Amino acid sequence: MHQALYRKWRPKTFDDVCGQEHITSILQYEAEKNSFHHAYLFCGSRGTGKTSCAKILAKVVNCENPVNGNPCGVCDACRAIDDGSATDVLEMDAASNNSVENIRDIRDEVVYPPTSMKYRVYIVDEVHMLSDSAFNALLKTLEEPPSYVIFILATTELHELPATIISRCQRFEFRRITMDVLAARLAHIAREEGLSVEEGALRLIAKLAQGGMRDAISILELCSGGRRDIVIDEARVNEIVGISSRETLCAVVEAIAKKDFDTLFSVIDGVVQSSKDIKVFWQDLMSFYRDMLVMKTAGDAARYLDLTDSETQQLTAAASHFTKETILSHCKQLENALFAIQKSNEIKRTVAEMTLIKMCDETLNPSADTLLSRISKLEEAMVLGAPIARAVSVDEKREPTEEKTPTASEKSAKEEPKPQGQRVMKPISCWMEVIERVSQSGGNISSYLKQTRAYTAEDGAVTVYVTDDFTMLMVDTPKVRAALRAALSLCLGREMAEGQIHIELSKKPLPTEEEDYVIDEILKKAEQ
Repeated sequence: MHQALYRKWRPKTFDDVCGQEHITSILQYEAEKNSFHHAYLFCGSRGTGKTSCAKILAKVVNCENPVNGNPCGVCDACRAIDDGSATDVLEMDAASNNSVENIRDIRDEVVYPPTSMKYRVYIVDEVHMLSDSAFNALLKTLEEPPSYVIFILATTELHELPATIISRCQRFEFRRITMDVLAARLAHIAREEGLSVEEGALRLIAKLAQGGMRDAISILELCSGGRRDIVIDEARVNEIVGISSRETLCAVVEAIAKKDFDTLFSVIDGVVQSSKDIKVFWQDLMSFYRDMLVMKTAGDAARYLDLTDSETQQLTAAASHFTKETILSHCKQLENALFAIQKSNEIKRTVAEMTLIKMCDETLNPSADTLLSRISKLEEAMVLGAPIARAVSVDEKREPTEEKTPTASEKSAKEEPKPQGQRVMKPISCWMEVIERVSQSGGNISSYLKQTRAYTAEDGAVTVYVTDDFTMLMVDTPKVRAALRAALSLCLGREMAEGQIHIELSKKPLPTEEEDYVIDEILKKAEQ
């Protein structure tokens, strides 16, 4: 019968365990000193060596001739544990044996000494799946077991364990294995198995494994297909696993930047026509955007990105098309679309296409994140000295007119200084975002705030103008003032004092939203 590679290459000694030296060194020291604890807790993500270390520990505590803290592997105890015939080493899966009766059976058994070995070892995998009553039944036995009993608990969900259980064990946290360690181990296995694997494919498999050795070996075996006459390259890994290549993701990002709708529709059509799932493609695209955000914000991006030199150049070129605010806005849209794709079956393609179109043309998305993205582009254009087109009113005449030379009196009138005491009031561009934040506090106050306009003075004070007495009554309350103060502090990036917010009744009609928020037209012109 065929044996899976991850079982064939399961570590037999602590020296064979990869990437967990901070744990294996301590266990080896305890083995050399013959000083073992009565209960161990191994926690960490899947495929990082928890169960393997538990079995090695069960062997070394019973080994007749341990070598440098490792089991010898040739004595009767080691061979019995390896082939599963050892009656004194019991492995239990708590996912399917999680009742209080299962724990009571263990509690009744521990009173009897081991039959053929020095220690009776209980390995409880996925221990967080035990019921509350089962945990309670385990407490006393776990705290004061007989001297010949050792418990080894393993879990991927440490936070779900009661504190009373954790405090009774010596805890070891298994880390995710780094890409370099995974790739080196895969290269060794490939050589021993006679597989031809390119270095790029090894790193790609290691990245897909997300720190798990078992997943990495399983992907390697899946890509080989049991054949020794093929070469495993990145293209084969992409095809077998069903992920999108970085070239495809770069093409999508570049198409978004250039508003190339044909390319976007073509990529989505290719995903649909192939065996790939749109959800997987979407997750790959989100990961690519994450890498771009790291590249755009981190000083030492290479530390957080496991990429080759060519991939780094591709990522740098892709990130150069966007500002940080635009990348964050796109990430938010991708996240929202992923939730919709997960819930839908028949319209996954439609959701993906609509989202990509909105990412191309930000004027189609009225969210605050998108507005900030557009503002950042305008600021960047101003810093670089790019000309900003003036927003033209729809009622303004388009015919060319002869430029009139101002007279001396007109020049002096323009240069006349402002009267002392006159306040310069500027509209708050993020007022709609402020209203949205205030509305989250409850009630229907947003319907009244939408009828208001807010301006800031040179001294930092904010004046909110209302249109009528009833709106003033609804808006000018301590609760609304507190909510406005908090929202303005966040949106303006400075702490607003309580006396800096004024609510006044306007003596003249307030400008319409189209007149007040001319910035939308300016942004459209700047983005052209």
